[in-house]
Amino acid sequence: MAYTERIRTLGRVWRSLTLLYALLIFLSWPCAVAGKKKLYIGALFPMSGGWPGGQACLPAAQMALDLVNNRTDILPDYELELIHYDSMCDPGEATKLLYDLLYTEPIKIVLMPGCSSVSTLVAEAARMWNLIVFSYGSSSPALSNRQRFPTFFRTHPSATLHNPTRVRLFQKWGWTKIATIQQTTEVFTSTLDDLEERVKEAGIEISVRQSFLTDPAVAVKNLKRQDARIIVGLFYETEARKVFCEVFKEKLYGKKYVWFLIGWYADNWFKIKDPAINCTVENMTEAVEGHVTTEIVMLNPETVRGASNLTSQEFLAQLMSRLGGKNPEETGGFQEAPLAYDAVWALALALNKTVAPLRAKGWTLEDFNYNNKEITAEIYRALNTSSFEGVSGHVVFDAQGSRMAWTLIEQLQGGSYKKIGYYDQHKRQPVLVRKRQMDRYIQNSQPYLNNMTAVGCVLALAAVFPLGIDGLHVHRSQFPVVCQFRLWLLGLGFSLAYGSMFTKIWWVHTVFTKKDEKKEKRKHLEPWKLYVTVAVLLAIDVLSLLIWQIMDPLHITVEKFTKEAPKEDLDVLIQPLLEHCSSEKMNTWLGVVYGYKGLLLLLGIFLAYETKSISTEKINDHRAVGMAIYNVAVLCMITAPVTMILSSQQDASFAFASLAIIFSVYITLVVLFVPKIRRLITRGEWQSEQQDTLKTGSSNNNDEEKSRQLERENRELQKIIQEARNELLKLYRTRPCLGPSELFIN
Repeated sequence: MAYTERIRTLGRVWRSLTLLYALLIFLSWPCAVAGKKKLYIGALFPMSGGWPGGQACLPAAQMALDLVNNRTDILPDYELELIHYDSMCDPGEATKLLYDLLYTEPIKIVLMPGCSSVSTLVAEAARMWNLIVFSYGSSSPALSNRQRFPTFFRTHPSATLHNPTRVRLFQKWGWTKIATIQQTTEVFTSTLDDLEERVKEAGIEISVRQSFLTDPAVAVKNLKRQDARIIVGLFYETEARKVFCEVFKEKLYGKKYVWFLIGWYADNWFKIKDPAINCTVENMTEAVEGHVTTEIVMLNPETVRGASNLTSQEFLAQLMSRLGGKNPEETGGFQEAPLAYDAVWALALALNKTVAPLRAKGWTLEDFNYNNKEITAEIYRALNTSSFEGVSGHVVFDAQGSRMAWTLIEQLQGGSYKKIGYYDQHKRQPVLVRKRQMDRYIQNSQPYLNNMTAVGCVLALAAVFPLGIDGLHVHRSQFPVVCQFRLWLLGLGFSLAYGSMFTKIWWVHTVFTKKDEKKEKRKHLEPWKLYVTVAVLLAIDVLSLLIWQIMDPLHITVEKFTKEAPKEDLDVLIQPLLEHCSSEKMNTWLGVVYGYKGLLLLLGIFLAYETKSISTEKINDHRAVGMAIYNVAVLCMITAPVTMILSSQQDASFAFASLAIIFSVYITLVVLFVPKIRRLITRGEWQSEQQDTLKTGSSNNNDEEKSRQLERENRELQKIIQEARNELLKLYRTRPCLGPSELFIN
């Protein structure tokens, strides 16, 4: 029994040891799998202060870290960990926190500051510790100085990124002379210095350069005095309201002027009541209309999956979930959150790229310390060659470590900003939204009236089919219906097609032949008046046709011709019959219709001739309308009497009438619509507007514009002559033995 009990005891002990050993293996297994070496990132996220960007940027960075650490193809042997503090966007507070990050274990392999002021401090000091500095929220152009900040990178583009976009637009639209007005602060001064270098390389001249500290009144007056037309404005939002209040007073706005502003103002910045200005909201709205803005794209507009396998919209959805339903407009840094997310991914991909080169040199990432320049150099090279798709767009850095991103180009149209395109700094080409350009050009041609013309042409073409139908195709009892179809399709088609064209030409003539005292009011077009005019013309036709149909409806009449003998030897005679659509007082009704429409045709010809030299942007196709009216009038005046003469010759009458309808319709459509399509395809709206700027709104302004142009050309010629004289004097001084005649010959 004792032996048996001893065996049982040993068995229990053995089972316990086995279970304990299995438990130890189980507990140690995750550690073996997850036995990654940690790499620490020291970060300063401003959770408060002037720019509390850390409120959204920190969750975005943590989202990126979670995804990176769960990937097996990126840093499989390492785990990234974020050690972060609140810098409050204050350089003084950042100095203390930087000391804690550097002198407190563990060693940080990279530093990530946020604000420009904090980044300046950190990036300037980091070179002493051989640390890479990677910012997600710094835009100051001063940080692009590689001598001062040799290890600095950022996913937030520099404020100078707007300049390549502006220069490319100047080149695309053929502008060779611009003006600038800036607020005298460091960020705008450095941005303008960069712009001056870029436009000089592109062969563009800055003819006027104005600046102001607080009051822009004198600067705006100088722009007006020196005839500035293309103006780049660099100032904060509060100063922008002051500038455009003065712009309104000086009338430095409208179609002759193009303003380029910064795009990060609030969308309603010009409507905000500001006690510093004495302009109304209506004044400001009028002054800012049409200006162009450039804004850095911080969220990829395309639906693509990049390095993180997330689209920009999926990223936003996950970020909103992590923020716990906070209002994005009240969460600091929400706009820059994609940049913080991509900053972590850029770091992770760069560190992953350094593993193999370091291993070849006998180093590893965990060997990094603040004296190891070799590892820092490898990380620098990897970041410098970074190129991947992020949620903020394509991530690539220039030689100064600044992000090369897309720029959004917008224009204020009708009080709201409309997207007109993007500029890809990496590919160096504008991706213009042609639809917006086409929309604006077509809008100025009154598209609703164009639609009415097209519908009227379709109805007129449809009338060709009932014109060719006779008793052979339909039963005799149904023939009156065919007659009514002919009448209504032709009548309504003419009213819509010709009526809409007549309305355009009538408005142009009426408005531009008013007295000079109504000069300011005459250019205001109220579209509803045009539609009412077409409706009145259409109503007259409908009413007259209804009266005709009710009082004297059309019916079938048969015209009998002389009996004919057949060609064959048959004992019969053939009685030719011709069916007509007629009524009891057919000639009276035709006289009324032809008289009314004939007067409209004659009046249309007169108005087209009178307005042939007028130019207006409100109805920019009125000359084409005039040509179409000539075409319709001539064909109608020929066709109407000829078809009456040929009424007894069925084939000839149908052929003449149908061909006249087809030719007039197709010529009208070609004259009206083909030039629009050709102009939009080959030249585009912006180029045409630029050329139209040299023209005046009417013939009354031509002399003034020509005078200004001659003055500009005179100044340029004088400048060229003076330069030539200076060159000749220099040459004469270098070769004094030459006489004047020899000098000019050489």
